[in-house]
Amino acid sequence: MRIGIDIGSTASKCVILADGKELVSKSLIPVGAGTSGPQRAISDVLENAGLKREDMGYVLATGYGRNAMLEIADQQMSELSCHARGASFLFPEVHTVIDIGGQDVKVLQIENGVMTNFVMNDKCAAGTGRFLEMMARTLELSLEEISTIGLQWKEEITISSMCTVFADSEVVSLVAQNKALPDIVHGLNQSVATRAAALFRRVGGENPCMMTGGVSRNRGVVAAIEERLGQPLFIHPDAQLCGALGAALFALEMP
Repeated sequence: MRIGIDIGSTASKCVILADGKELVSKSLIPVGAGTSGPQRAISDVLENAGLKREDMGYVLATGYGRNAMLEIADQQMSELSCHARGASFLFPEVHTVIDIGGQDVKVLQIENGVMTNFVMNDKCAAGTGRFLEMMARTLELSLEEISTIGLQWKEEITISSMCTVFADSEVVSLVAQNKALPDIVHGLNQSVATRAAALFRRVGGENPCMMTGGVSRNRGVVAAIEERLGQPLFIHPDAQLCGALGAALFALEMP
């Protein structure tokens, strides 16, 4: 059995795989790199499986904070390769992955579980999980509420600024104009979808397409991206674990 851990900017994900196909245990701690999150994720995944660290043959780390695992992991690997491998594990037929995490947006082209091309937005928080968290805070909504409230929209509202700071000011102005919350959130969802769809086109995305990352749990954003692409997205209950799954699959190939 091998451990794969994906240390993101806002969450640490960990899985134990056996025989290349059996998901023995999983954990997700909503705390990212630079904190106790990675250690807690490993402790939880081992405890859930009734195992100890010495029972594991190999530990492979990926993600934003993978270099923080030098003393624990046997190896570190690019999150792009791991996400591609993990996505193919969950949906073998997938050709494109849209991954929206805490602080970046990635779109990957995949063939037979291998990434062949990618584009990435990591220069600005616009369109990321962090962007949605900030907007939820401004609107005094929980992440659960902002995930669904936009589905009830009636008036089309355009959030014209892609900059998080300016978009926040725009949202405050819309609230002052007594615009309905569902309409404002729908506008935010559309702005995220517009950016993701642009990256999809840039990379030459093909069907079928899978969405991963924490934002894949946001029903409003998923619906907005599907509308932009004109196709349904594959969404798996373990979509946030793709990086960790890919890391564990690579770890299983190690001697």
